[in-house]
Amino acid sequence: MTKEETLAWLRRISGDLATATLQRLEDSLPWYAEMPPARRSAVGLVAQAGITSFIQWYDDPTSTPWIAADIFAAAPRELLRSVSLQQTLQLIRVTVEVTEERVAGNGQHLRDAILLYSRDVAFAAADVYARAAEARGLWDARLEALVVDSILTGEADEELPSRIAALGWHGHGEVCVIVGTTPPQFDVDQVRRTARKLAVDVLIGVQGSRLVLVVGRAKPAAGEDSAEGAEPEEFSFAEIARTFEPSFGPGHVVVGPAVAALVDAGQSARAALAGFAVARAWRGAPRPVDADELLPERAIAGDPLAKQTLIERVFRPLHDHSTDLVTTLWSYLDNGRSLEATARELFVHPNTVRYRLKRISEVIGWDATGPREAFILQTALVLGTIGTADPVRRGLRPRRPR
Repeated sequence: MTKEETLAWLRRISGDLATATLQRLEDSLPWYAEMPPARRSAVGLVAQAGITSFIQWYDDPTSTPWIAADIFAAAPRELLRSVSLQQTLQLIRVTVEVTEERVAGNGQHLRDAILLYSRDVAFAAADVYARAAEARGLWDARLEALVVDSILTGEADEELPSRIAALGWHGHGEVCVIVGTTPPQFDVDQVRRTARKLAVDVLIGVQGSRLVLVVGRAKPAAGEDSAEGAEPEEFSFAEIARTFEPSFGPGHVVVGPAVAALVDAGQSARAALAGFAVARAWRGAPRPVDADELLPERAIAGDPLAKQTLIERVFRPLHDHSTDLVTTLWSYLDNGRSLEATARELFVHPNTVRYRLKRISEVIGWDATGPREAFILQTALVLGTIGTADPVRRGLRPRRPR
C-alpha cells in the first residue's frame, strides 16, 4: 500500500478509531468513567484531535512543532486542572494501543510512525503541564507574598480567608509568626519539607533581608477524623521554631506569641517584628527567642503592645493581689536584689521577704531573683506606676532614727 493509499485509509477509519478509543477509555480507566459528561466530552475532543493530528503529521512529519497546539487546544482550560499528567499519559497509551491494533498488518513503517508520534505527543503533554505548573507556581508565590504582607501590615480584608484557602492552608489550630534574616541561599523547598515533617502549614514571605514564616498547626477541624484514627504528634511552637532555625540567615530569630487562627496572625506578627527590631539590645538573647522575652526592650523602644502586656501581666496582678507585694518588689529591686537590705528597709524579717518573693513568682510567673527577669519586672513596675493615677509608694514608712 502506497503512502497516499494509507493516508486515504486512515482518514476513512479516523471516526471509528475515535469511537473505539473512547469505548476503551471507559472500559479500562475508572476515573474516566466517573467524570462528568462535559469533561468526558472534552477528553473525547482531545482523543479525536490526536488521531486527526497524527494523520496530518504522517502526511508531513515536519509539522511536529504544532502537535501540542493541534491536540490540546481542543480542550477547555479547566480540563488541565481536572486531568493530571499521569492521567493524560494513560489517555495517550490507550489511544496508541487502539490505533496499533487497527493498523496491524498495514506495514511496519506505519507502526513505527505511530510510536514516534506518540513519543512526541507525550513530550508535548509534559511541556503543557510543565508550563501550567510554572505559571501556577508564580501565581501562588505572588499570592503567598500578598497574604504574608497583609498579615504583617494588619490590613486583613474579607478576601483574606479565600486567598489563604487558595494556597492550600489546612490548619485549624493556633498560628504564630517567626521573623529572622534571609540566608544568602534560601531553600524554599527545604522549609516546606520541614513543615510537612512537623505536620504544620507554613506561609513564606521574603522581604529583602527579612524572612517571615507564618506557621499554623494542621490539625483536623472539628468533626474531622485524623488518618486511621490516630492523633498526629503535636509540637510546641518553641520546638517548631528550633527546627526551622537553620533555614534563617545569621542574626536573631524571633517567635511571636500564638494566636487562635490565621486571621488573627497580625497580632503575632506585630510582636515578632517589634522583638526583631530590638533583639540586638539583649546580649544574651537565645536563638530563637520568644517576642515576649523581649518585652522590656520593646517597651523602651515605644511598642504600645509590650507596655500594655507588661502592665497586664505583672503590675496589675500584683497590685490587685496585695500592695505589699508591689512594695516588696520595688524595694528588692532598688536594693540590688539583697534580701537583708530589703528586710531592713521594710522592717521585716528576711524570711518574710523570701516568702513575698515566692508569692510574687506564683502570682505572675516570673522570678525576681534572676537578673533578666528582674529587669523585666522593674520595667513593668515603672510602666505600671506611670500609668496609675495613685501610684504605690515604694517604702511602707520612714526609717527608724538611730
